[in-house]
Amino acid sequence: MTEKILSNKNNLNILYEDNHIIIVNKRAGDIVQGDKTGDKPLSEVVKEYIAEKYNKPGNVYLGVVHRLDRPTTGLVIFAKTSKALPRLNKLFVEKEAKKTYWAIVKNEPKKLEDTLIHWLKKNPTNNKSSAHIKEVPDSKKAILHYKVLKKLDNYFLLDVNLETGRHHQIRSQLASIGCPIKGDLKYGFDRSNPDSSIHLHARQINFVHPVTNNIIDITAPLPDDAIWNAC
Repeated sequence: MTEKILSNKNNLNILYEDNHIIIVNKRAGDIVQGDKTGDKPLSEVVKEYIAEKYNKPGNVYLGVVHRLDRPTTGLVIFAKTSKALPRLNKLFVEKEAKKTYWAIVKNEPKKLEDTLIHWLKKNPTNNKSSAHIKEVPDSKKAILHYKVLKKLDNYFLLDVNLETGRHHQIRSQLASIGCPIKGDLKYGFDRSNPDSSIHLHARQINFVHPVTNNIIDITAPLPDDAIWNAC
């Protein structure tokens, strides 16, 4: 299990890199792909890193495999080749990539370990998903598994594994059981974090390399703050 940063240049925390893929530990506030804000996305920062490191002229190829919400932190995988991208996409679609999240929540769940099943409906107006116990029009089924890893002074650390990948799934499902994520005003936490982050971290990824067939098992270091440090 890797928990070492290979490069910190330009605030780019690279955890793994080979000819076909690159895995980055995303900071809170970074966007993975360009959006309406016009802010420079992480994908462009990675492209610039590749162009400089390998002295590549012209456009650098980089495929975005998945995204993380802007206020979250942790593992993001990019494809460096057109050969790797569709294979990585297939891994995620077929749920052959095991991804683990850590979340710090305000209240103790009623169960120390459980599976949550909801129907999520996205509201594009406020960029928020609502969790429903029964299916409603335009909703999508969402399944996650969690367990309490540690009780902190005022919070609880949860280990979360997703079966589905829906919009704001972890945030909305945990909020629906009365456990909003620390700092997540959108989903019911009572105050924001100073850096506008939320305490949700894509902690670990495990999958078979789409080209070499080697096992890739990477763990992302936690952000440096008092709450995460207590974990």
